[in-house]
Amino acid sequence: MKKNISPGHEVLSLKNESIPLLKNRFLDRFTRVKWFVPILVFTPIIAYFTFVGITSLPFSQFVISAVTGILIWTLTEYVFHRFIFHTVPKSKTGRKFHFILHGIHHAYPNDALRLVMPPAISVPLSALFCVVFQALFGSLYSAIFAGFMAAYLVYDMLHYAVHHVHSSHWQWFNAKKQRHMKHHYLQSESEFAVSSPFWDRLFNTISSDNNAKKQ
Repeated sequence: MKKNISPGHEVLSLKNESIPLLKNRFLDRFTRVKWFVPILVFTPIIAYFTFVGITSLPFSQFVISAVTGILIWTLTEYVFHRFIFHTVPKSKTGRKFHFILHGIHHAYPNDALRLVMPPAISVPLSALFCVVFQALFGSLYSAIFAGFMAAYLVYDMLHYAVHHVHSSHWQWFNAKKQRHMKHHYLQSESEFAVSSPFWDRLFNTISSDNNAKKQ
């Protein structure tokens, strides 16, 4: 397969190394995070909203709402990755911001400290989604938010795993790893989703060889 890597998403190193991203050493610390930190931060939050949802809604309604939250996450992941993280501004300042936001991950894809989202970003974003869900869904928001955040946490752990778990007996995991490696090393404008290939298939952003297999 011919490589098709868009500008701003080139690979600079395959080593597990973590280069300074910000000049300020104190602030730069917040750009790095161990893989287990999101578990420590978000598990209590997910548990709280699950408890609120399951005690305030009929069980069937809670399940449907939580599943809705999971689906919303998979779409959010796809939209953010494709239309925000893979849009490289033309200005020098914009390109620098893009590199901090996402380009660094493509340049150093095996940097173990920049594979899950830092809480400095994920916590404010999750709070924003919580407020939006409450405004949109009313009494259902706690269950939807619990499903959304649980799916996000699974995504973060899965993203770390596809970069650092080199072999698995689970075929579904190997398929996810293969798709994500194509995104990094062969076709950067395809295979945007880690959690589920559904949206890539729906919007025809699966890799060209996968398209060929479907025909």
